[in-house]
Order: sequence, then structure tokens, then C-alpha cells
Amino acid sequence: MILAKVRGNIVSTQKDLELKGHKLMIVRPVDLNGEFIGQQDIVALDLLDSGIGDTVLIVQEGDAVQQILGHQKAPVHTIINAIVDKVDYKE
Repeated sequence: MILAKVRGNIVSTQKDLELKGHKLMIVRPVDLNGEFIGQQDIVALDLLDSGIGDTVLIVQEGDAVQQILGHQKAPVHTIINAIVDKVDYKE
């Protein structure tokens, strides 16, 4: 799993039938302090109703996504699988 922050959303009127009714969000990995890592954004399927600015956990692995969705029909590689309320850690 990867810690990430939601940066935006994608509006698509035409998409794969298996994606209808699901949101597509733009996320970017962050460190434990919430600072962005790198410059690359990722498109992630969102079943949890996250919003822009939310810190989330994402999974980038097709088999895990298929298990979460319960089928193999959707062309998805990345999915938001948790909305993070708080991160506690000691250095």
C-alpha cells in the first residue's frame, strides 16, 4: 500500500461499463509528514467517496484490485482502499 493525497478528480461521461458509477481520482504519493513525493500523479478508482485534500491509502496491483472489486472485468490497476484519519509514528 502507498500513502497518497487526493489532488483532483476526473469527470468522464464515456468510460468502460465496469467503471460506471465509480469516481476516478488523481492522487500523488506522500511521505509520513504529508509532503508530496515526486512529480507523478496517479489515477485511482475510488469506492470510498474520498475528496480533494484527503490522505488515502492506495493499492497499485491488479490482483488486489480484482479482489476488492470482486471481479476481473474492470480495467483498473490502482484503487483507493482507505481514507486515512491520522498518521502516528516515532522516528
